[in-house]
Amino acid sequence: MLLGCLGAGLGLCVTEWLSLHTLGTTDPWFLAPMGASAVLLFAVPASPLAQPWSILGGNTVSALVGVSCALLLGHTGLAASAAGALAIAAMFALRCLHPPGGAVAVTAVLGGQAVTHLGYQFALSPVALNSGLLMLAALLFNHFTHRRHPHPAPGPSHHTRDPLPSRRLGFTHDDLTRALASQGELLDIRPEDLEDILVQAQLLASQRQWGEVRCRDIMSRDVVHIGPRDSVDEAWARLAYHKIKALPVVEADGTLCGIVSLHDFFIGHSAPDPRRQPVMSTARYVEEIMTREVRSARPEQPIGDLAGLFSDGGLHHMPVVDDAQRVIGMITQSDVVAALFRSRPGAAT
Repeated sequence: MLLGCLGAGLGLCVTEWLSLHTLGTTDPWFLAPMGASAVLLFAVPASPLAQPWSILGGNTVSALVGVSCALLLGHTGLAASAAGALAIAAMFALRCLHPPGGAVAVTAVLGGQAVTHLGYQFALSPVALNSGLLMLAALLFNHFTHRRHPHPAPGPSHHTRDPLPSRRLGFTHDDLTRALASQGELLDIRPEDLEDILVQAQLLASQRQWGEVRCRDIMSRDVVHIGPRDSVDEAWARLAYHKIKALPVVEADGTLCGIVSLHDFFIGHSAPDPRRQPVMSTARYVEEIMTREVRSARPEQPIGDLAGLFSDGGLHHMPVVDDAQRVIGMITQSDVVAALFRSRPGAAT
């Protein structure tokens, strides 16, 4: 709540100041409906009504509708009513519904001589200018405060059209879309966001259900590892001999410092051009090819915490470390699958 208040205040202040120094005081430089836009952008940034196209498109098209109604019907209550209604229809049609747009449309009709003499220029300045500046302020503020805005839908981690593994059973995206449509009214949530919430609820329920099984119960304890100054050839030989796909990289005292997997041995394995053929790396030491940022687990951690990381996060192996960050175990996708299978109700013991 405090972040929303602070962000709205800063955003409105910056927008007003920049608009004033851009447009001057001869014509209107800052509109009251921007206060309502700020509520959406800073207080509920995840709302479909607060996305960039919603504010920029919604306010601008509403201004165009309002000016048109004023020119055709005069500056009357009838024109203002028509402007509000037609602005809503236009925003629906262009998929940029933004409630303050209704106020912008009415302002274009009843804003007085200061607005009237601008004609269609009113839609560009101050409306589009105010909206764009406020939107940029919201994007920057929400970025630096680690709030997602614009609100993206989660995508597949393997760059295919398949849904994430956690979303392939149970309800589908089409199910949610039809369910929302069956309500007969607009609900202020996107199907993608609702799907994300429901999937998170399922993961939390799974964590509660399987909470008694801990990482220490399923991890491999005789961990095959490699040192950062060991040769790449030695790492490859250990992977081949033990028929595994990843090795934790540890210092002499056992502290985790990285992980090396099969694709790390190749140059171009992460190249954006799929036509580029990966070739074997010419690096000599493991530290030259290893991944240094490693996700790890704790021995007392419930295995339910790892389900999403393995299913949707693209992870296949996870070292288990103690309080001193020393590697004491290793968990793979197959370990988690086997544990969940054995722990399910009715499983054979």
